[in-house]
Formats: sequence, C-alpha cells, structure tokens
Amino acid sequence: MNERDEGGRGRPGGGGQGRPNGAPRGGQGGRGRKPHRKPKGRPLDGWLIVDKPSGIGSTDVVNKVKRLFNAQKAGHGGTLDPLATGLLPVAFGAATKTVPYVMDGTKTYRFTLRFGEARDTDDADGKVIATSDARPTDEQINAALPAFRGDIMQVPPIYSAIKIAGERAYDLAREGQAVEIAPRPARVDRFELIERPDADTAIFHVQSGKGVYMRSLARDLAQACGTVGHIAALRRLRVGPFLEAHGIPLDRLLVSGDTPLPSPDLLLPVTTALADIPALAVTEAEAARLFQGQALSLVDLMGRVPDAADPNGGLVRAMAGGRLIGLCRLEDGWMHPERVLIGERAEAGGEEPQS
Repeated sequence: MNERDEGGRGRPGGGGQGRPNGAPRGGQGGRGRKPHRKPKGRPLDGWLIVDKPSGIGSTDVVNKVKRLFNAQKAGHGGTLDPLATGLLPVAFGAATKTVPYVMDGTKTYRFTLRFGEARDTDDADGKVIATSDARPTDEQINAALPAFRGDIMQVPPIYSAIKIAGERAYDLAREGQAVEIAPRPARVDRFELIERPDADTAIFHVQSGKGVYMRSLARDLAQACGTVGHIAALRRLRVGPFLEAHGIPLDRLLVSGDTPLPSPDLLLPVTTALADIPALAVTEAEAARLFQGQALSLVDLMGRVPDAADPNGGLVRAMAGGRLIGLCRLEDGWMHPERVLIGERAEAGGEEPQS
C-alpha cells in the first residue's frame, strides 16, 4: 500500500577524506586494519516476484527469501503493508541497483473500500476513530471518482514511513503524538468502481504511478461521498514490468524437512526490470568509457539512438553484445552514465560465480 519507499540513487563519494596524504589506511602504520570479510551467502543476481500473503510485512518476506536462497544481498521494489497481498518484487545482487526504476513504474491495484468506519491506519488493521450511517449509491461514487484521477494532491496516512522532523510518521502516531502531513503530488491514471457486493462495500481498480497511497484514496473517496471508510482488502496486480503471471506464492518457496531449497532458476534476469527502457547498442570501447564515468556524444551514436528514447532527459539501456552495461541519461547532446552495472554479473538471471 505504501509506495513511498525512496530507492537510493547512486552511492556516497569516498576518497579518503580526513586522511593525511600518504598516511596508510586502517590506523597508524597500518595497524588495526580490519581484515576483508567475505560476504555471507551466494552471489545471486536477478528478480524473484513473490505473491505476498496477508499478515506479513515486506521486510519479513525479503528476509525469508534471502535466507531460503542463501543470497548475499537482497531488497524489495516497493513496500506492501501487512494487510495487502500481491506482487512484491525481490531484488538479488545487481538487481538492487535497478530498484528505483521498478518503483518508478506503473502499478495496478484492486482494493475493497468498506464504508461506515474510519480507522487510524486507514485500513482494517487500525482502530475505529469515526463512524457514519451514510452509504453512497453507485451514482454518487462514480460522480466523485473524476476528482481523484490525473495529477492530484494527496495526504499520506499518518501510519506511513513519511519523515517529519527526522522521525517516521508511524513512530510518532504510535506514541500518540499529533501527526500532520502536508499534501503531496500523486498521479492516478485509472480509478474505477468495478463491483458493489453490498451497500457497505465497493471494489475498485486503480492504476497509478510512484508514491500513491491506496489507503488515502479510499479514505478521501469515502469522505467525498459524504461518509467515512477504510480499506478492507488490497491486492497489487502489477509493478512496472512485473505482472501477476510472474508471481510465486510465498508458501511455495518456504521449505521444511527434506524439501529441497528453491532453485536460482526461479529468478528473472536483472534486465527484466528495465524492459520498458529503450536499448542502445554500444561498442566494447564505449562500454569501457561508460564504466569509467565518461559521457558519450550523441553525434558519435548517430543512427543508434532508438526512436522511443527522449533526447531531452530520457533513459536508455546501454547494451554491449547482449550484456547490460548500465542505464544512461540523454541530455544536452550527450549520453551520461547514471547507473553502471557492468562487472556485477548484471546479465545473469540466476546463480553465477539499495537501494
């Protein structure tokens, strides 16, 4: 539900700041240097698309599958609250560098809005804070929906990961403090009533961009219809290029007794997450320059820039011989490397030997 996980772009700069020129690393005379420790687990790269059940948090899912696959590094591409079910993309290894691009992609949801009770969390897991006997008709709901489509301003739930003066909103709410969150821009491409089981409930289909809270949509729509409400059920159907067909139920992955560990063959290639980004072929020499952080002139790439690529700030996938080199931004007549993946087995979809 909460789509405000902000993936890190880039890594902090280093360079030995605070260390005198010529001084050895790791303390005086090199003493105290910590030995390099080999990362625990297998070096896996790729995406595992988990169909998350209700009742478990996104971080718990990541921790479980990371242990199951004995993977060195894992993260997820967009939080789902414990109540929610559906697609939770889990990134392994080099795929963690592509998490921000997955989170920027289109998402679709189906949720059930229950009228008559407002909850402090804006979903069924929270405490009742207001009630109403009013129940809107289908006509009233459909009349209210257009105001929630397109570019809108939305107030996130107080139980969210939004930071207020350095503190998470949900931590402040749990402490009983008053939480005020300013409205934020959101993009909703589709918001439709698809079923009305009874007067108390309505089922909706939503297609949205990054950072849209389904709980806020449900809460605000109920208020626009002259009543109160909360989400009773929520399912995520799509995250960027990942569809329900890619999802693997979590209970199929969990092992016990003599059940073999899940195979790395279940992982989708790192490049799957970038399928919507146009590909641009580069030579090995150009790939080496990108790896060194150098930009390439679009004049030299004439005839290779795909028609779908936007030369004014658009992204492309730099590919060399079928290998993903990284993601580059087209700007001011140059192709600038933005996220380089070469050297990290980025083309792999399974085992080989943010963010």
